[in-house]
Amino acid sequence: MVERIPMSTNGHQKLRDELKNLERVQRPDVVKAIEVARAHGDLSENAEYHAAKERQGMIEGRIMELKDKLGRAEVIDCSQVSTGKAVFGTVVTLMDMDTEEEVTYQLLGPEEADVKQGSISVLSPLGRSILGKEIGDEVKTKTPGGLREFEVVDITAGEAE
Repeated sequence: MVERIPMSTNGHQKLRDELKNLERVQRPDVVKAIEVARAHGDLSENAEYHAAKERQGMIEGRIMELKDKLGRAEVIDCSQVSTGKAVFGTVVTLMDMDTEEEVTYQLLGPEEADVKQGSISVLSPLGRSILGKEIGDEVKTKTPGGLREFEVVDITAGEAE
C-alpha cells in the first residue's frame, strides 16, 4: 500500500514550483555546463566537468524525490478543517506548563514543517502528542531536553491558501 503524505495546498504548490524550476531551468543549465566543461578536453582532470556531473546527479535525485512526494500527496485545504480537535492544518496555541509562555504552531506535513515559521510536522513527537486534543487538554511529550507539558489554549483553522 502506498503511504500517503499529508500536505497543505500551499505546500503542494511550493513543491510543484520547485520541480518545475529544476526541470525547466536548472537541468538545462547543468547540461550546458557539462557541454562547456567537455570542450576543455581531458575529462579525468577536469574539475568543472566533475562538479557539473555531481550537480546533475543532485538535481536528478531531487526531481525523483519531488515526483514521488507529489505522487503520494494527500492535499488538504487547511482553511476548511474542523477546529473541534487538533488535526492536520489546524493552528494550535499551547501554554508551556513550566514557563507559562504561549507558543503557536500549525500542524503540517513533514515537507512543510518549519518551527521558525510557526509550523511543526504532524509526525514529530510534539505533533503526534497534539493530534486529537481539544481546548483545555494537557499535552505531554518527550523532547531531547526531557518531558515537557503543555495545555491546549486555542485551536483555529489554518489560513486560506
